[in-house]
Amino acid sequence: MSEGLHFALADEAATEALGAELGRACRGGAVVYLHGDLGAGKTTLCRGVLRGLGFIGAVKSPTYTLVEPYELDGITVFHFDLYRLADPAELEYMGIRDYFAPENLCLIEWPEKGENLLPSADIVVDIQPVRDSRSALLRFVSARGELIANKLSAKNTSNISQL
Repeated sequence: MSEGLHFALADEAATEALGAELGRACRGGAVVYLHGDLGAGKTTLCRGVLRGLGFIGAVKSPTYTLVEPYELDGITVFHFDLYRLADPAELEYMGIRDYFAPENLCLIEWPEKGENLLPSADIVVDIQPVRDSRSALLRFVSARGELIANKLSAKNTSNISQL
């Protein structure tokens, strides 16, 4: 699979812009793992994904509810935040497998808390602080992920600094 795409994100707007491009590229569905420390920008990126798909309401991290569903024009997005998950078995109780239909876009913050109960990712996003900004590495780790990478590479992401 590809080495990935690396972006410098100067601010929150750049993080949302990258998310919007990613959202449009993932319109056919995908599983996206989001890694980064608390406050790294994972939820901001998810907000951008949703904005890119046409959502205009508030986007909050589903830290206490574990999942927030969004029914958008032709796509269902599930935003998971597993930070407060006490036991991966809790995912079984909430019917985790039902969320991962191939046409759904599933954004998963803190996927390591779900251990072996989550499906494999198509895209893995690592967001890290760099001085007063952030960097994001998007790795495409499945055949579906590679198709999404091709869509992103073909897009004009000039408003986002690619490294």
